[in-house]
Amino acid sequence: MADFGSGELDAFRSEVRTWLEANYPAELRGADAKVHPEAMWGGRAFEGSNDPQIVWMRRMAEKGWTAPTWPKAYGGGGLSPAQARILDQELAAGRYRTPLASFGVWMLGPVLLEYGDEAQKQEHLPKIINGQIRWCQGYSEPGAGSDLASLQTRCEDKGDHWLINGQKIWTSYADKADWCFCLVRTDTSKKHEGVSFVLIDMRTPGVETRPIQLISGESPFCETFFTDVKIPKENLVGKVNGGWEIAKRLLQYERQNISGGFGGGGGAGGAAGDLGQLAKTYVGADASGALADPDLRQRITLNKMNMQCLGLTIARSAAESKAGNGPSAAVSIIKYAAATFAQERSELMVEALGHQGLGWEGEAYKGGELLAVRGWLRSKGNSIEGGTSEVNLNVISKRVLGLPDPK
Repeated sequence: MADFGSGELDAFRSEVRTWLEANYPAELRGADAKVHPEAMWGGRAFEGSNDPQIVWMRRMAEKGWTAPTWPKAYGGGGLSPAQARILDQELAAGRYRTPLASFGVWMLGPVLLEYGDEAQKQEHLPKIINGQIRWCQGYSEPGAGSDLASLQTRCEDKGDHWLINGQKIWTSYADKADWCFCLVRTDTSKKHEGVSFVLIDMRTPGVETRPIQLISGESPFCETFFTDVKIPKENLVGKVNGGWEIAKRLLQYERQNISGGFGGGGGAGGAAGDLGQLAKTYVGADASGALADPDLRQRITLNKMNMQCLGLTIARSAAESKAGNGPSAAVSIIKYAAATFAQERSELMVEALGHQGLGWEGEAYKGGELLAVRGWLRSKGNSIEGGTSEVNLNVISKRVLGLPDPK
């Protein structure tokens, strides 16, 4: 996928701009467009649906633009990194909705391209690209969070199938997912070398999910139980007991994706919009038109500068990843910074709201104010999900800085 000259890229940009304008559903134009809140994730629940978000997803998938740099052989766009950047730029410039939000695109797909066999690629990648299957991630367990390699979910070889028993926790949207990519233990005599990577259809008998209510009042995470769950032998990705290498690679993609959500401030928790303008609305402005509280103004400015720098760093890292061999351990730096700046932004937002940032419900509070409070509470998880900040600092010290283990 070689990049093209500037003239060819200009022509491609014009083509993209024209196609997006012609194919974006009219029902989605405007910030108040009414769509099913889960439609962006696709999956079996939306088979046959004519929801405008699903229509948009299908049109983009037909072009391969839900996974623009993936090979055309599996339904991807086959675009060069430069072309993919142009597509991203035009989507942002036209304020088009994201066609597909997918753990399959962000995490599983890149891993299958690297470690999956041809049959697995042909079976799963087109369905990921088309948004036919919604995936969840079965990694953490009650006794295996930061020390993920301590996982105990057993996977036994029964000859013509695998038999799985165990429990996962913090499984994002497991109650809504169609399939799960999961780490299991196939050898109890070893730790890292006894882990395998398997794919599980969530409709399989013995799979049970239970949503977990968070402090923010939402329940995006679940407990997931596997009781005598049988899966086909071909659902093993890579080698038996070779799952830890795959797991580490996928975590890099996950951290890159989580960080990417923070790049423009949208993943920072709290309500959307410019933090400085919001603060002036609630705190007031001085005679020059600047935020009246100079200390708060300074801290908001620093956070916005950090967010801007982070966004540029993420964009550069993503371009390097697409042009090279995928994300590196340096992604842990971005993940750590993203979590820190996101939590800072959420705290600044609630501080700027003053007493209006203390509400939970009731007519005394506007919708955006209540979202800000819930976003602030939700942001507490930013430094936990996708690897805790402490774990990421360890990765940075060992694999980026090359520091020795403490004695």
